[in-house]
Amino acid sequence: MNLLDVNNLTKRFGGLVAVHSLDFFVNDGEIVGLIGPNGAGKTTVFNMIAGMFRPTNGEIMFNGKYIHRLKTSSIAKLGIVRTFQLTNLFGDMTARQNVIIGSHQQLGLSVWSSLLNTRHARNVESKANQEADDILNFMGLAAQADMLAKNLTHGLQRRLEVAVALAARPTLLLLDEPLQGMNHEEVKGMLDCIAEIRRQGKTILLVEHNMKAVTSICERVVVLNFGEKIDEGLPQTVMQNPAVVEAYLGVEE
Repeated sequence: MNLLDVNNLTKRFGGLVAVHSLDFFVNDGEIVGLIGPNGAGKTTVFNMIAGMFRPTNGEIMFNGKYIHRLKTSSIAKLGIVRTFQLTNLFGDMTARQNVIIGSHQQLGLSVWSSLLNTRHARNVESKANQEADDILNFMGLAAQADMLAKNLTHGLQRRLEVAVALAARPTLLLLDEPLQGMNHEEVKGMLDCIAEIRRQGKTILLVEHNMKAVTSICERVVVLNFGEKIDEGLPQTVMQNPAVVEAYLGVEE
């Protein structure tokens, strides 16, 4: 059974068809790229998978369960967690505090326990701090644990956002342009992190415009253009498809 199945997925905004009759799947343990030019519908697909948009038509199945009518919080509890194109951090909190907030759904701590500072609450808080430090170390951010998020460089902020997502213990991680705005060294470091996340047993669906990075890390890619799938397969094969080249580069008169 595929971990994620997207069947006949369509999203309309009034008269605009953002995604049309899209089918694709993601196997457990894969890194799959969802690629295409700007405006192709990639982020709309992410928003439907994560529950932020409800599909106009079609179905999304995750781990054998239909999720396309569920709320975002319910989908996150099932194990789908996403990042965003723009960093979505609490700038006036430390890196560690941001990661702890990312784990809030997994803590199982009631408001009263927290307010009364019970032994259970203290134990949970201690465990959350340790897990946050473990994740920060994994993402190469141990030295920045006590720094305010707003004071981190852009590349480190992107890493921190992935760390926050990992704190929610995802089964399927949706990465929306994680390499955006990075220099060469930052890209290399993030790709190493993504590869290690996969080795730790996570499945990844990746939206990214850096084609060199996509071909180096993704086992398969799904290509969208104007909301429709135009190809799917091995990255090196797909990137030689004339329809894909035309979608990215256009055609000379």
